[in-house]
Amino acid sequence: MFRILAVAALGLGMLAAPARAQSTLDAVRARGTLNCGVNTTTPGFATIDSRGQWVGMVADLCRGMAAAIFGDATKVRFVPLTFATRFTALGSGEVDVLTLTSTHTVLRDTTLGIRFTTNYFYDGHGFMVRRSTNAQRVRDLAGASICILQGTTNEQITTEYFRSLNLQISPVLFAEQEQVVRALEAGRCDAYGMDASGLAAARAGLTKPDDWVILPERFSKEPYTIVVRRGDENWFDIVRWFTFALIEAEENGVTSANAQQMRTTATDPNIRRLLGAVPEVGQALRLDPAWALNAIRAIGNYGELYDRHFGPSTSVAMPRGQNEIWTRGGLMYAPPFR
Repeated sequence: MFRILAVAALGLGMLAAPARAQSTLDAVRARGTLNCGVNTTTPGFATIDSRGQWVGMVADLCRGMAAAIFGDATKVRFVPLTFATRFTALGSGEVDVLTLTSTHTVLRDTTLGIRFTTNYFYDGHGFMVRRSTNAQRVRDLAGASICILQGTTNEQITTEYFRSLNLQISPVLFAEQEQVVRALEAGRCDAYGMDASGLAAARAGLTKPDDWVILPERFSKEPYTIVVRRGDENWFDIVRWFTFALIEAEENGVTSANAQQMRTTATDPNIRRLLGAVPEVGQALRLDPAWALNAIRAIGNYGELYDRHFGPSTSVAMPRGQNEIWTRGGLMYAPPFR
């Protein structure tokens, strides 16, 4: 009798149990493309070139993730988002990952239903000023009109800094950096408050970049991170270790050109696990053993990625500084592949 009741209860429990939500990885595989949220017009990170192709660091990160998942870097759909709409788009499922330059903060990480994976770029808030203002320090901008991107941490930082000095400014808010560039050209703002990489990108887009100076002061820590929805640990692990793989590859001299050869010739166990010569990392992530190899062959290691979009020959040239790997004094550090 007790056994019959137990079986019946089990059956009722199975009927009552809600269907398990499809994992992000399974949804991406079923769809056949990775939906990736990106900046719209931010040189160095994401822009559309004259051929209609997305270019920039975050665009390449999207391609690298597609290569890791599908073995094909072209299986990505770029979804342009504004800073104001990015987290809503991620939470609603419009995108699978958010590579758009997003600073990891405690309130974002704990109140928005999202998770920040690992940092792919370190930056800091600064100001670019019209040379004719003769401003030497940011506090010299008292009474100035300052362009700011709405919905970013820069909006809060700018207003809090000048309030702390009891100085008045006139903030002019915009949704996208392209609008800011046009406003600067038109003389609507005396300065632009943004992360240093964004300032360099905006300056490169101006008709007369020499008319503008980026002041040396920095007012914040701005670690950019690929963001995913909360509640899918496997997807979180995939995106996090994808970023680590690019850093680990640079540290070990694995490049887009030699990765395939090193998979068969390397004797270092970490490199062999990284490149899928042994399968356990791919198995742990539910990916092909060659997931990292495919990503590195598609977009290169972290150093290649940085040099391609921020190196000295680019329009947004920026010294690597904190974005160097840890063995050269930077902050880029990957846990061991074991």
